[in-house]
Amino acid sequence: MSLLVIGLSHRTAPVSVLERASLVGEEPAKLAQDTLVAEPATEAAVLATCNRIELYADVDKFHAGVAELSTLLAQHTGVDLDELTPYLYVHYEDRAVHHLFSVACGLDSMVVGEGQILGQIKDALALGQELHTAGRLLNDLFQQALRVGKRAHSETGIDKAGQSLVTFGLEQLAGATTPVADWAVGRRALVIGAGSMSSLAATTLARAGVAELVIANRTLDRARRLAESLAGLVDGAHAVPMDAVAAELPHADIVVSCTGATGLVLTADMLREALDRRAQDRPAAGAAETVALLDLAMPRDIDAAAHRVAGLRLVDIESLAEAAADEPMATDVDQVRAIVSSEVSAFGAAQRAAHITPTVVALRTMAADVVAGEIARLDGRLPDLDERQRAEITQTVRRVVDKLLHAPTVRVKQLASTPGGAGYADALRELFDLDPQAVAAVSRADTNGTRPNGSGDTGRPGAAAVQNDPKRGRA
Repeated sequence: MSLLVIGLSHRTAPVSVLERASLVGEEPAKLAQDTLVAEPATEAAVLATCNRIELYADVDKFHAGVAELSTLLAQHTGVDLDELTPYLYVHYEDRAVHHLFSVACGLDSMVVGEGQILGQIKDALALGQELHTAGRLLNDLFQQALRVGKRAHSETGIDKAGQSLVTFGLEQLAGATTPVADWAVGRRALVIGAGSMSSLAATTLARAGVAELVIANRTLDRARRLAESLAGLVDGAHAVPMDAVAAELPHADIVVSCTGATGLVLTADMLREALDRRAQDRPAAGAAETVALLDLAMPRDIDAAAHRVAGLRLVDIESLAEAAADEPMATDVDQVRAIVSSEVSAFGAAQRAAHITPTVVALRTMAADVVAGEIARLDGRLPDLDERQRAEITQTVRRVVDKLLHAPTVRVKQLASTPGGAGYADALRELFDLDPQAVAAVSRADTNGTRPNGSGDTGRPGAAAVQNDPKRGRA
């Protein structure tokens, strides 16, 4: 296994850099495909969310892999490599597995324990499968990451350590002393976008008791489907096209935006104009009430200048990151970390054991060919044997060979699953003079591609990471 991940997230990069480096639309697919074309990579998958971009690859060379993947990230994000490099992190092999499993459990999320990341990991895997850039290693890795994340949420109280980004953002708007349900009840809400995060926001607000819920989206049919799905939770749920947002703003008490737009959806001037119209339409309360804005998009949908506009309260990714940093860590976090560590060990053992399987299969195939050859030779020397005698001799020879091979093949699989056990496959091939092409043929049939060996660590990218041995990198 030579798994490499390189990326940046809210933990390493400021929001201003994450905004510029965001991948939207078809860009994650193009990055995965271009990575596969790159010489060091045989598999690739991209995990792109509002606060992280990570490129996973199966590479045959660590240093070349770091250099190539860093360059590809810079090219596809549009951020110069020299500017991007200080914010990148690199994890290799077991540390890369540990990182993804931690991400899947919500340990690396802006809000610890949030569960939305599982859906995003599932989407990254589905994209890799659709593009055929995810092979045996990344399929195994991402599928187990999903299982580990679900296990963490079912066996521990990690959910209590934090909430989804949507819930956390609404709690920041409501204030520490006011439950979201009490704060939202009876208000009018406008949700811009109809993707997974916007859908969650709309559902959360509907359940909290908003009086009216308007969903705006560029694809009106998608907005309508979301509104219809919430009809049982709120009577006033309906959809509008994106060009109706300006007309809806003066009537909204709560605005949540999460689109894939590359520019601002709500400018400061639009919001000021909406406040003026709001004051005219609702003179008794409109001017006095603060309009709550929640921007969950990356890059941002709502102009940061809204922070300075009287009558508006804006919570965005940057302010969420600051608030999340002050959240206490739940005791369940330690339990989740233990789960992650045990699952990483299990994954590594399974991958090492799987690595030797083609060699064991090739050995047994060679033994079967030897038995077949000797039986054919026996037929030539003793042509008078009847079918019963011939069958008995054949079965006896096969039993002898199976018994001789049973103990060493079982033992070599056990040894191969231990750290440093990759060399046992080479020893087996050498001892039995196995044809490397035969082993490779089994590997191709089993995995749709061979994988390089190795054991590594983690480090920071750039010149230092490329020059240093991967086993001496920083965690």
